[in-house]
Amino acid sequence: MPFTKINNKMIEAKVFPGQRVFSQRGAMLAYTGEVTFTPNLMGGQGGALAMIGRRVANEDTPLMTVEGQGSVMFGHGGHNVHVIDLTGDTLYVEADRLLAFDGSLQQSTMFMGQQGGVMGIVRGQMTGQGLFTTKLDGQGSVAVMAHGGVIELPISPGQPVHVDPQAYVAHRGQVTNKLSSALGWRDMIGRGSGEAFQLELSGHGMVYVQASEVKL
Repeated sequence: MPFTKINNKMIEAKVFPGQRVFSQRGAMLAYTGEVTFTPNLMGGQGGALAMIGRRVANEDTPLMTVEGQGSVMFGHGGHNVHVIDLTGDTLYVEADRLLAFDGSLQQSTMFMGQQGGVMGIVRGQMTGQGLFTTKLDGQGSVAVMAHGGVIELPISPGQPVHVDPQAYVAHRGQVTNKLSSALGWRDMIGRGSGEAFQLELSGHGMVYVQASEVKL
């Protein structure tokens, strides 16, 4: 079910019988209709094994299951909200950036070494994003949070996109990422630009970048 943006910091989700929405606990702002909110002990989709994997990976952001019939308004912490509509492809995003997503989407946890090898692991450690990230597959809507709004940058074969690791929000598609260094002699003596490392994304897809270098 598509999410509708109310403003830059709030979305509305239509809930229908037999369908579910997952959201961060505490993200419900208001609702109309006959809607229930239940703490999700499994942390989303994927069952018990997926839950254990997310907890071990520290990607287990508390979720609640939203069911019934009505409209629910979501927002959290005054963060900007960006809606991403998946059409059978895959989104990679940090769990703490997830505001809400369709229950039709399959959720799992991915080891950073699977994207970018050793440099993928290094990237996770250096940016504070950890060794794992959340993966959402299928068809449905995802609402992610960011500081200062989000821009979408297309990634094409032979035309990689370079992003400040702290400004990275998420990416989708067949994309490989690695951390690249731009250290030079000026950085060594404290006269560099301060942009010593960039996240390089190559392949075919889209990267979502926030207008800030501040993590949530």
